Amino acid sequence: MSGGALRLGRREFGEHEQVIMAIVNRTPDSFYDRGATFQDRPALDRVARAVDEGAGIVDIGGVKAGPGEEVTTEEEIRRTVGFVAAVRERHPDVVISVDTWRHEVAEAVCAQGADLLNDAWGGVDPLLAEVAARHDVGLVCTHAGGAEPRTRPHRVAYDDVMADILRVTVGLAERARDLGVREDRIVIDPGHDFGKNTRHSLEATRRLPEMERTGWPVLVSLSNKDFVGETLDRPVKERLLGTLATTAVSAWLGARVYRVHEVAETRQVLDMVASIAGHRAPAVARRGLA
Repeated sequence: MSGGALRLGRREFGEHEQVIMAIVNRTPDSFYDRGATFQDRPALDRVARAVDEGAGIVDIGGVKAGPGEEVTTEEEIRRTVGFVAAVRERHPDVVISVDTWRHEVAEAVCAQGADLLNDAWGGVDPLLAEVAARHDVGLVCTHAGGAEPRTRPHRVAYDDVMADILRVTVGLAERARDLGVREDRIVIDPGHDFGKNTRHSLEATRRLPEMERTGWPVLVSLSNKDFVGETLDRPVKERLLGTLATTAVSAWLGARVYRVHEVAETRQVLDMVASIAGHRAPAVARRGLA
């Protein structure tokens, strides 16, 4: 596998293009927005605003990541499938991702126009990759430390957390490729907070170049997470600065896709990093020229 363009849906993202994936929760109990986009109208408004602010991908989820009320496969389908169809109709060029670990949900959303399956739980359902291959859509391959979906880590330990991340994510990516998922549609994710304590997530961040060197595009889901909160001792609604700092570091270290709540702020951070790195010209250049 070699680095290069990432092709999802109708979009092609260049090697140095940093892509924002906007979170759209179709849940009444999400940890951050507490159900603000559970209903269709505010959720559609959220998608439109995210696209306007620079998101290339919208990530639609029907089940909160953490523990809570059981959500059956049927209910997850009800929360996501019709909404995917509505977003596809209104935004034909945006990449639609669906955050699910269930192959039944994946089948249903792909039939309505989803372009990417975001498997945050590390391949617990091996049929998910087969769905991605059959529908010619993308797949996010995530390290979750072997955790069961919707569980929190408890006394988790690794001899070498990045070695385990690489073993799992590269293994999942290679399996997906062998099943028929196109290489330029596969992304790997270290899985911050998933099956990890705060020190593990911090180490995974500073060792992102090891993931970047695999050649697979790297996605990071950092937004307002517990490792940011614990590092700075801040509650959920006061984690934006820590999230943006981590975003800037991750961008410098080679991450390509950023799953976020705050799109406009993240876009500015990524544009600034890209300009410092020499991959983006300043939006204006007047100083010292007159």
